[in-house]
Amino acid sequence: GLEEGAKNQFSTFSNFITTINQKKEDIGNRNSPTQLVIPNIKNGRDLPALCLDVRQKKRLSMDTIPQELKAPIPPEPSLPIRTKTVKDFQDDMEKSKASGDWKAVHNFYSTTFDSFLEINAAFKKDTNSPFNTIEDSGIDAKFVNVVYDALLNTPQDVQKSVLKGIINGLLQEWTGPRTKDDLRAYCILLQNPQFSNTSTYVIYAHLLRQIAALTEADHHFLVHWSKKISQKRFKQVVDRLLQFISLRLFPAKPEEFPPMVKCTWWIPSATKVLALFNAANSLISPPIISYTDFYNSTLDHIDLMEEYHNWQCYGNSHRFSFCQYPFIISIAAKKVIIQRDSEQQMISIARQSLVDKVSRRQKPDMNMLFLNVKVRRTHLVSDSLDELARKKADLKKKLKVTFVGEAGLDMGGLTKEWFLLLIRQIFHPDYGDSFKCDNYSEFRLVGALMGLAVYNSITLDIRFPPCCYKKLLSPPIVPCDHNALVGICGVTLDDLFQIMPELAHGLSELLSYEGNVEEDFYSTFQVFQEEFGVIKSYNLKPNGDKIPVTNRNRKEYVQLYVDFLLNRSIYKQFAAFYYGFHSVCASYALLLLRPEEVEILVCGSPELDMSALQRSTQYEGYQKTDLTIRYFWDVVLGFSLDLQKKLLHFATGSDRVPVGGMADLNFKISRSETSTNWLPVAHTCFNQLCLPPYKNKKELRQKLIIGISNAEGFGLE
Repeated sequence: GLEEGAKNQFSTFSNFITTINQKKEDIGNRNSPTQLVIPNIKNGRDLPALCLDVRQKKRLSMDTIPQELKAPIPPEPSLPIRTKTVKDFQDDMEKSKASGDWKAVHNFYSTTFDSFLEINAAFKKDTNSPFNTIEDSGIDAKFVNVVYDALLNTPQDVQKSVLKGIINGLLQEWTGPRTKDDLRAYCILLQNPQFSNTSTYVIYAHLLRQIAALTEADHHFLVHWSKKISQKRFKQVVDRLLQFISLRLFPAKPEEFPPMVKCTWWIPSATKVLALFNAANSLISPPIISYTDFYNSTLDHIDLMEEYHNWQCYGNSHRFSFCQYPFIISIAAKKVIIQRDSEQQMISIARQSLVDKVSRRQKPDMNMLFLNVKVRRTHLVSDSLDELARKKADLKKKLKVTFVGEAGLDMGGLTKEWFLLLIRQIFHPDYGDSFKCDNYSEFRLVGALMGLAVYNSITLDIRFPPCCYKKLLSPPIVPCDHNALVGICGVTLDDLFQIMPELAHGLSELLSYEGNVEEDFYSTFQVFQEEFGVIKSYNLKPNGDKIPVTNRNRKEYVQLYVDFLLNRSIYKQFAAFYYGFHSVCASYALLLLRPEEVEILVCGSPELDMSALQRSTQYEGYQKTDLTIRYFWDVVLGFSLDLQKKLLHFATGSDRVPVGGMADLNFKISRSETSTNWLPVAHTCFNQLCLPPYKNKKELRQKLIIGISNAEGFGLE
């Protein structure tokens, strides 16, 4: 009901837009931070980075600011006295609905939103208390929610009065730092549901611009206050910001918005405010909403490589790029960036090889453009590791695999088969038992193998604990200093639960033990570990064997023990694995990834949705309504999970689902004109299944199961 009236109202806002632009120009130039990163302060807790600088070799961190180091707090002006309670407001709403007289409600809304002071007078829990700490915003969240929930059910003139009041607040002349009352008003206004309507976007944009231009110390308060918002309201604010960005990029009705050249600051401002909510979300464990709720799939349709190259060239300078705020980019979009970056590296390396060959007056050949791996199936692991060790200089070329004695040509299918079989054998317990923990070259080669998979867009069936991916991104770019530590990350008891659940449970019991820890456990800061049948002791801190574990220091003991198990005790092995992975996969694109996203890129998704595959399948020689095709899907949808995985492996060379889901497989079923006595045939390079027109469902099921259950090896037709 707001839209039509609001449009007419906003058509008179041209003066407002001009005025607020002029007033903000100087303020924006003076105060607007180009990077929303709070500087490191000693004794502060780590907050998540809001953006990343490509020129740095590690992720930036954002630290909380101790109370004594915050910006000077200006005196709070005295607030008007407002005594209306939630009950009073609800009674007014009921009376207005019953009588049709909205005067009392109109007065409340027009007064409350007329200025930042009035907003505080209405919604501050205690107008006599300063509420100037990060722990408590002082906002009466219940009252705010009730008022906003009722707002969209009021007449248009009431809703317009709220918007007019917000304009008054935004037009106020700002001098000096903001007060905490100002920050409270911003926090409350961000939750206004009216900003879901595109006709309010001009006002919304200016609100976002002012918030984005706040000082780092003020952002620090907003981050901590935002984490106290309920999950429902928090997600509504995030969704509203994402919608604002999407509709500014691709407006359904361009005439609703000012020309893009006049509002280039809209998207950067909204993204910076969204970064505050992303930071707040990361402070809570578990987070308020999933990290995927910050993805904006609209960005999948812009020129991502231009964004990426701008970011590489300009870093976090004044030139905006979504890559400065990678939390907003979906994993599917990040995969595209990494894939194209890898392709460009492959082309560059191949071109350089060709130039080198020609400059030496040697005859070039096609093989020099690829990483050619020749292996025997009977000696798969040893042959593969030998090949990778000998051809380190070629690891960034396009991978091509040949199985000795087989006629298959690698158009992608043999590569997928090689990875699948190799990973299966390397992680088999029999091979693990023979793996030498002091042979760091083997760890490096396994890391290189995993890097090759990501570099060549192959998903692997492996199960690494989540902290492994955190360690792979610590740091995401290999340091120039060879003495710098790598693979060391912050680890918690939750990480240990994923690997050693019984030990983690015991340590958790120690933390919650109510008796005398020192007398009852009789432990010290020394731990013991069995290595190849020999028990060795390690001090968790200097003279640890002489320091008893007590009720007071048990948290330190547990943290040091977890760090020892997941970082210190395996440092050399994991460092070799880290360098192996990054020797192939080194790219600034890794700065865009969360550990969870690296896992998805490496492993794909284990969830098989065969109905989704059915919907996206293409046909050649068949129609989806043909009897053979209907038989096929009846059989496949009735398969066990194991048989469905075998079918996927048979047809595509991998039983994993790629990042973009089943639709990204480009699966095709072609009609085979051979006898129905023949088994189905697959072209794994093209994810294609060739299916004879079997006469009935029973015959199709029988032949299909035989085919997919005997699917190792390649030949040429």
